[in-house]
Amino acid sequence: MTVAIKPRLNPLGSAPNLLTLLRICMAPFLVAAILENRFEIGFILFVVAGLTDALDGLLARWLKQRTVLGQYLDPVADKLLLSTLFLVLLHEGLMPVRVTVLVFGRDVCILLVSAILYAAAGRREFKPSILGKANTLAQVLAVAVVLLHQLTQAPWVVALRGFALWATMVFTVLSGLHYAWIAAHKPPATQASGPSLR
Repeated sequence: MTVAIKPRLNPLGSAPNLLTLLRICMAPFLVAAILENRFEIGFILFVVAGLTDALDGLLARWLKQRTVLGQYLDPVADKLLLSTLFLVLLHEGLMPVRVTVLVFGRDVCILLVSAILYAAAGRREFKPSILGKANTLAQVLAVAVVLLHQLTQAPWVVALRGFALWATMVFTVLSGLHYAWIAAHKPPATQASGPSLR
């Protein structure tokens, strides 16, 4: 009796991971568009990047192509894109300093805590919380509406910009505190699936 051997999935060849890599490759073009004041192109590219972020997760579940590489690559791609855009928009005077400082401060603290926990207890993985996901959504909305604000000064855009920036600050603080609480109270032997930079 022969048993069919299921071929192993090449993580770099899976459709979800290719979309994630595409999102990473879009970062330089987004930066160039903003620095050259081509905000319409920048807004369109950012929307496309957001669509790839939504599609890679859906495809991973639908095609059953979840990989360890994808679990780490997806949040890294998100943070690389968002952090770069926050810095570029700050440089252009379009993103408030306090918002950018909070966003970067939270991420640096999370990386430091993760490094300490890995060194002390061997823990590498933490499941992203609902507050972390809300924080990522708020950051995406903030970048999108700041770019849109350069295309139109419509009252609803101005109001949405203010809301998105405040939501980003609130969820950045709340998700950072929640992450610290989880890290402090989770038993050393417990490891959850999925990376934690959400």
